[in-house]
Amino acid sequence: MGASDALTERAAFLRDSLQKSRAHTDRMVSMLGSFDHRLSTLEAAMRPTQVRTSAIRMAHENIDKTLKSADVILGYFERMREAELKLSRGPRDDLESYLTAIDQLRGILRFFSSNKSLRNNDGVVNQANNALAKAITRLEDEFRSLLTTHSKPVPPDSLFGSLPEISQPLSGSLDQQSESGTNHSEHQVKTSEPAALTPPKLIPPRILPLLHKLAQQLVQAGRQQQCFKIYREVRSSTLEKSLSSLGVEKLSRDEVQKLPWESLETKIGNWIHHMRIAVKLLFAWERELCNQIFEGIGSVMDQCFSEITANSMVVLLSFGEAIAKSKRSPEKLFVLLDMYEVMHELQPEIETIFEGKACSEMRDSALALTRHLAQTAQETFGDFEEAVEKDASKTFIADGTVHPLTSYVINYVKFLFDYQATLKQLFLEFGPGDGTSSQLATITMRIMQALQSNLDGKSKMYKDPALQFVFLMNNIHYIVKSVRRSEAKDILGDDWIQRHRRIVQQNANQYRRVAWAKILQTLSAQGLSSSGGSGVPGSEGGSSGLVPKPILKDRFKSFNMQFEDLCLRQCEWTVPDQELRESLRLAVAEILLPAYRSFLKRFGPLLENGKNPSKYIRYTPENLETKLGELFEGKSAAKATMEPRR
Repeated sequence: MGASDALTERAAFLRDSLQKSRAHTDRMVSMLGSFDHRLSTLEAAMRPTQVRTSAIRMAHENIDKTLKSADVILGYFERMREAELKLSRGPRDDLESYLTAIDQLRGILRFFSSNKSLRNNDGVVNQANNALAKAITRLEDEFRSLLTTHSKPVPPDSLFGSLPEISQPLSGSLDQQSESGTNHSEHQVKTSEPAALTPPKLIPPRILPLLHKLAQQLVQAGRQQQCFKIYREVRSSTLEKSLSSLGVEKLSRDEVQKLPWESLETKIGNWIHHMRIAVKLLFAWERELCNQIFEGIGSVMDQCFSEITANSMVVLLSFGEAIAKSKRSPEKLFVLLDMYEVMHELQPEIETIFEGKACSEMRDSALALTRHLAQTAQETFGDFEEAVEKDASKTFIADGTVHPLTSYVINYVKFLFDYQATLKQLFLEFGPGDGTSSQLATITMRIMQALQSNLDGKSKMYKDPALQFVFLMNNIHYIVKSVRRSEAKDILGDDWIQRHRRIVQQNANQYRRVAWAKILQTLSAQGLSSSGGSGVPGSEGGSSGLVPKPILKDRFKSFNMQFEDLCLRQCEWTVPDQELRESLRLAVAEILLPAYRSFLKRFGPLLENGKNPSKYIRYTPENLETKLGELFEGKSAAKATMEPRR
């Protein structure tokens, strides 16, 4: 068999296979068509049964849904009954349970409000709303009760114990305290380290969470204003009682003006303590308490705190304003500086505690008082300088000692230097210049110059010119000595001190010249020689002429009379400084004793041989020196009254 025959045979085989496959396909198609026809018939026969089955299934589903809805509604009714039962017991015994019941009521209200199609829905909603309103009202009552029960005024001892650098309230004037060894400079005496504050509990710690939760519920229920009103009423009253127990008084400007200075000074000292306590303790604690109770609640926390503290702050600031606006007088300068100092010290804390827009008025009022006190203090400086220069007091110091005005002004200036830091701050913030010590030096020099001008005028009141110079010498010496022993030395400088020491010496020299010039003339040999008449020859070294005895006797008598008169008067004069007194006596002795010795040696022998020489020669040089040692003791000056020169 050849290759073509094999190929032909193979092709014939494939044709037979294809025909068989096509025949099988035709039979399968015929069978499938028959099967599809039978399925359609079966489906048509089962359709009514399927419809009935679906209806039954849907009915069962609806029944299930209805039963479940009924269970849910019944559950809400059951929870409402349980909530009403819990609420009927009140919040006192179990606040957590009470608050849970309120939350349940709110959930019930939300459910029935969102399912308004239910029968009797409105009645259920009204019942739940009424129950919730009563529950919130009882929460308000509980909030007020808890707050009132546990809000107690802070005892004064606790306040002073929390700020140990503050002493107890003053009971006397600052002048009285100065006499016992204290003075205005106490304002600088503070603890070296900040005191560790141990605040008393304004509200017991266990109560704070309860108040916080109550406040949350009240705000959530829309009772925010009622909640804040209750809090303001209770806490503001408690705060005012705490301040009242300290002694804080509400005084009008007229009442302040009518107070005597001693009483007013005491009240000012107490006010300074009260301001520190109020800001550092009471207001700070009140802010912290307010933050704890209303943390994360509402948006008017600052307003609430502002209204709690407003009245107390006004009472404190109004007293300060009354002082700042009162009639200026020199003695008020230091209390003004004390008040300015405490306000300046507290300003940063006031800015922090009274933060927020709601408290801006109190911040502004505090700053306004600080500025007003600074302005009044500066104006008082000017008043004092003018008052010193124009002081026309009729106080007359008969013995020429230090005038009260001098000691007053010097003490005043010393106090100024106790306030150097305060004055620098005052000048820096509210005054002209750069706040350096040169401004204080300028003010001090002007005050000193005003004092000297006034003393020059007062010296003219003395009839005796010599006493005028003693008076000026005493007062200028007192000024110089006081400055050298105080901080004023560093401010005024050595040149100022040396210049005024020369003024002291100039007055001492003038006194010696004016007081003793006339008596020294009696010890002069001039006019004792004569070319004729009965007389005695001059002694060795003297004139070759004769000395008339009557003239010589008159000279000794005149010396004795003038010396006794000078001693009598000048023993009543006073030089209070021992060193200056001895120096002045020595200066007199240095000019008088040599002259007297010379005169006595030259002319004494001419009378010693005569009748009753002791009548004319009463004193030895030693006697004179002893008498000079009694000068300026003011032996009777304390009771003496001299009529001032008119």
